[in-house]
Amino acid sequence: MSLKTGKKVLEIEARAIADLVERLDARFERAAEILFVCRGRVVVAGMGKSGIIGQKISATFSSTGTPSFFLHPAEALHGDLGRLVRGDVVLALSYSGETEELLRLLDTIKRLAIPLIVLTGNPSSTLGQASDVAIDVGIRQEACPLGLAPTASTTAMLAVGDALAMALLERRGFGEEDYAALHPGGGLGIKLRRVEHVMHTGDQIPIVRPETRVSDVIYEISKKGLGHTAVVEEGGKLAGVISDGDLRRFFEREGGKALERVAGDFMTRAPATIDRKELATQALNLMESRRITSLMVVDAEGRLEGVVHIHDLWSTQMF
Repeated sequence: MSLKTGKKVLEIEARAIADLVERLDARFERAAEILFVCRGRVVVAGMGKSGIIGQKISATFSSTGTPSFFLHPAEALHGDLGRLVRGDVVLALSYSGETEELLRLLDTIKRLAIPLIVLTGNPSSTLGQASDVAIDVGIRQEACPLGLAPTASTTAMLAVGDALAMALLERRGFGEEDYAALHPGGGLGIKLRRVEHVMHTGDQIPIVRPETRVSDVIYEISKKGLGHTAVVEEGGKLAGVISDGDLRRFFEREGGKALERVAGDFMTRAPATIDRKELATQALNLMESRRITSLMVVDAEGRLEGVVHIHDLWSTQMF
């Protein structure tokens, strides 16, 4: 019985969203334009379940490049109206279009000449007629067996809110780097972390010159503890890399004569490198594909800027 009910709920809500696709028209374009040119904040407002959906829509706007906050209509009537200023846009959510607390905000919205966008199931309602744009989110039926609890209607509102946010994201040219800047914490932020945020720099980088003797190469690798060292020419340009494995194979081949040689004699030339602005996930993918444990970070001229080790990526718990 529960499984049957669950499937029916999903079918009803899926149909509600599918119906919206055919109804989206020039009003959606107009709403997106108003939001795009907004010089202030997008102020999202709604009561009850619509208010909860509004909070999520506001959060999505903020995290994708459109400054926004949620204004509780009841609290607004007790002082929070002062948060509305000229230059803002109000996005109001009301399925009936007759929510009393929202209607009581209209005087202030109009006095401040704030554009009003409404998501409603009744565009002919008081809110719909007072708005600059009323987007129809009407549904055939709620998914609630009693026909009472907002279910399909709130799903429809949320879907249109997401559609507006993504339309704005594209219009702003909001990309991965922008997203990473707004999500420095949590799993999303970690996955979008840049190489420059996890690489070793300065005195932490193991560095030798091509003319450095093997005994000093061994000392540098051991001292820095990354299992390798960069070989750098005058001017800071990366010439090669020497790993623990390179040392072992060199001693196996040269025997006691190895200590008489220098770094340039057995370094790996043209090693794998990465730019500091690349995603840390890209660095990990490159290491795994090359079966190596570290990458040299270089600038456009090939000068060494840092080094990232596979343990640095694992320690971020990004996977």
